[in-house]
Amino acid sequence: MRRFFLVFVALQLLMFGVELTQPVQQHLVLPWTTLLAQACVAIVTQFDANAAALGKVLWNPSTGFGVSIEPGCNGVEACIVLFAAIVAFPAGWKHRLWGIGLGFVAVQALNVVRVISLFYLGQWNPAAFKVAHEFLWQGLIMLDVLIVWLVWVRANPANSLSPPASAPGVSA
Repeated sequence: MRRFFLVFVALQLLMFGVELTQPVQQHLVLPWTTLLAQACVAIVTQFDANAAALGKVLWNPSTGFGVSIEPGCNGVEACIVLFAAIVAFPAGWKHRLWGIGLGFVAVQALNVVRVISLFYLGQWNPAAFKVAHEFLWQGLIMLDVLIVWLVWVRANPANSLSPPASAPGVSA
């Protein structure tokens, strides 16, 4: 458990440090955030024509209201926490890569729901927007990370409930 914790913290420090560098921000994080805004617009415009993306901003051209997807709101940081937990936990690399891929999809899918809900909440009820943005969604995204990690741990083939046949005291 101590090894897991130390590796988990070290990986987060390393990945957050790398994520904060200018080249990574410019060439990975900002393009990802722009793509996230465009994905949200593609979904919203299926049922509401009053949405557009301008860089990392999802906005309503009719009302002028928009949400800017800032660092901490693009799912990158949540993925860093999840990836650090997956890599730090003892498992085979095939299982780790499976967890990283599916975990990324799970976190980003919920983040799309988050951004779209905040886009509408901000237009309909600014007080509800503030509560949802500052408290509700922060916790829900991290809860998503925890649940995805726990499901991944549970699905780990190394966590088989049956002891190996050659274990002492086991009779066939």
